[in-house]
Amino acid sequence: MFQLIRYLKRFKKQVILGPMFKLTEAIFELIVPLVMASIIDVGVKNGDSSYVLRMGGLMVVLGVIGLACALTCQYFAARASQGVGTAIRNDLFAHINSLSMAEIDQIGTPSLVNRINNDVNQLQLAVAMLIRLVVRAPFLVIGSTVMAMILDWKLSLIFLASIPLIALVLYWIMSRCVPFFRSVQRHLDQLSLVTRENLEGARVIRAFSAQKAERRRFEDANEGYTKESVRAGKISALLNPLTYVIANTAIIGIIWFGGTRVDGGVLTQGEIIALVNYMTQILLALIVVANLVVIFTKAQASAVRVNEVFALTPSVQEPAAKPQMPSGKKTDTPKIEFQNVSFRYPQSSEYALRSLSISIRPGETIGIIGGTGSGKTTLISLIPRLFDVTEGSLLIDGRDVREYSLAELRRKIATASQRATLFHATIRENVAFGAPEATDEDIAKALEISQSSEFVNKLEQKWDTMVAQGGTSLSGGQRQRLSIARALAAKPEILILDDSLSALDFKTDAKLRRALAEAEKDTTVILVSQRAAALRSADQIIVLDDGNVAGIGTHADLMRTCTVYQEICASQLDVSKERGQAV
Repeated sequence: MFQLIRYLKRFKKQVILGPMFKLTEAIFELIVPLVMASIIDVGVKNGDSSYVLRMGGLMVVLGVIGLACALTCQYFAARASQGVGTAIRNDLFAHINSLSMAEIDQIGTPSLVNRINNDVNQLQLAVAMLIRLVVRAPFLVIGSTVMAMILDWKLSLIFLASIPLIALVLYWIMSRCVPFFRSVQRHLDQLSLVTRENLEGARVIRAFSAQKAERRRFEDANEGYTKESVRAGKISALLNPLTYVIANTAIIGIIWFGGTRVDGGVLTQGEIIALVNYMTQILLALIVVANLVVIFTKAQASAVRVNEVFALTPSVQEPAAKPQMPSGKKTDTPKIEFQNVSFRYPQSSEYALRSLSISIRPGETIGIIGGTGSGKTTLISLIPRLFDVTEGSLLIDGRDVREYSLAELRRKIATASQRATLFHATIRENVAFGAPEATDEDIAKALEISQSSEFVNKLEQKWDTMVAQGGTSLSGGQRQRLSIARALAAKPEILILDDSLSALDFKTDAKLRRALAEAEKDTTVILVSQRAAALRSADQIIVLDDGNVAGIGTHADLMRTCTVYQEICASQLDVSKERGQAV
């Protein structure tokens, strides 16, 4: 938690002045029992109503000043806590965006969402309580004890005995609660995961009538969260009863022994009332401390989770220094070159790609095909450095991709994946997402090439039509075409289509590929597909088999030399024949 204190430095004024105003309020609270004792011993005892009114007026003034101080402190606490929360969220979000896919997959999306929302909320609350109560509560405890010693040092021994007992209870509760609150947060992550999957997969769940099974799954996750919360609550619930027992026992002792000292003339009745008030103030202050223990225990667990994210360093790093570029570029330099590249995912001992050596010329259209799990998506993920190669080198325009800044590298590349991700924005904003400077002419051209204009122009608001979250208001083929339009609008040097034509019918697929070949002649296009027919016209086809290159060449070359490609084509041809016979 101390690692996050740096955020408080931005709010030094609030952190210093807030507790000072709260301290002033506490001082006035300590004066009130003395005024009350004076009213009883002088005004009430002598029947002096004017004295009672004067002292009563003084108490009102003390209360008003204390209220003003409390409100001022509350203002400073709100400014600081909201400011700290905003700063942590901004930095956390920026740090998450700097992480590579490996680190994001390591923690998981639902957990990251919880950490940036729920955990930061806990830290905000802790900052507010730090300013408002951390100084006030201990000061009241110490101040009340000192005032009691001034009134009667023998009775103050009761105060001195009760405070360590309550402190011991607080320490015991806090030490037991921290592990439970961490467990509660982990169960909350699981609950969020189930909720997210159910909301995102609502159509699939309903299509398979799996609502009951998913409800049971949610209930199991919710029950786990509930059980951990109850276990933590059982321990933290002991705080108030235990502190009340100790404090009220002390009050009984004050009244019991104080009564004998009043009979002996050592103390007055007003002083006994003042002592009881001081003990009550200690009780209330310790109850606040007890609640602070719970708040800071939760904040400690949340701080650990937030720091876990900050502690992650991206495996894909920006280059330390920009290398000196050669003055001219050789015309025979490959656009993309894999030099003996091998790759394995973090925490995996198996290689996903092994010893790949591939050379792709500028302006070529390259097809990539292979069975499920052969490494197609992994291969194209290395080009924009979503992951770094484990062994070997990957060059673009003769430079190792690790020598480019990420922004410079990714400006050269645009990707459209099979699972098209669209945002809750207009069609215009979605298409221009990767190129905010795109003109209407650029957007129109991208929509035309991707075969999106035929359905976009039929919409009532055309380009200004709002897309639902995740693009659920559009069909799968429409989403894929818009994602291709988004990639085209960025005017990339390298266009990667990762099975992004899979939801299109054969006619639209053929029209799109033809338009792409005519309009993007200078662009290096990489087509990943499961359909051999979609890649037949590619300049080269790369056949992957279990992370290895099984063959590279044109369709005709591979049909003569590559057994894996022959099997793929044969299986698809057989399927086509079966479909024809069925019709």
